[in-house]
Amino acid sequence: MRILAIDTSRGAASAAVYDGDARLAFARESEPMSRGHAEALAPMVERVLKASGGAAALGKVAVTVGPGSFTGLRIGVAMAKAIGLTLEIPVVGVSTLIAYSGPLLDDPKPGVIASAIDAGHGHVYFHLIDSKAKQIFPPRVVTLRDAVRAIGGSPARVVGDAGAALAEEARRAGVEVDASAAAAYPDIVAVARIGLAADPAAWPPRPLYIKPPDAHPPREEAIARAEP
Repeated sequence: MRILAIDTSRGAASAAVYDGDARLAFARESEPMSRGHAEALAPMVERVLKASGGAAALGKVAVTVGPGSFTGLRIGVAMAKAIGLTLEIPVVGVSTLIAYSGPLLDDPKPGVIASAIDAGHGHVYFHLIDSKAKQIFPPRVVTLRDAVRAIGGSPARVVGDAGAALAEEARRAGVEVDASAAAAYPDIVAVARIGLAADPAAWPPRPLYIKPPDAHPPREEAIARAEP
């Protein structure tokens, strides 16, 4: 199946067309930006579709649903839904926390994968899974210190735009983590591959806003993902 992936949830606008059978991204673009997603996204999607032979071959659309910028999320979700409606194909929403973890799930190692996204005021949106994508700590807003406590003594790889800050807090607490995969925005091909495996009924394309203390987004314990 060929999928269009869209991300406007964090510090970039990104789009890609990925073929699950060929295991190949036919076209991909990412443009770092803190604002201006609305102006950048439509031309970007048009370019990646043109470079991959057009929209007719698409079987699915995936879009990141946050947590992230309120405006950015709604822009991406609206475009994904419009394309899905026009082409009469399913649209899935991929948590940005899971999207950040995607590349590491294709490189299994002992320990845990901690996703951390800046939530402001010393807090992060935090999600903890193991190398087989089993959920350990559900998505929620916590302090950096509490995120380190959740990691505990496990070997940990840290991803997300707050990954460096979490790694620094971990070092102060005497906990060693690997933050080499931390990035300002998700890998759009990882979004596409996760989206290929996602069930539209369980992964709806609607913005995900995680707020303390009682917002716990429903997710299956095993994170859907496609083979690399």
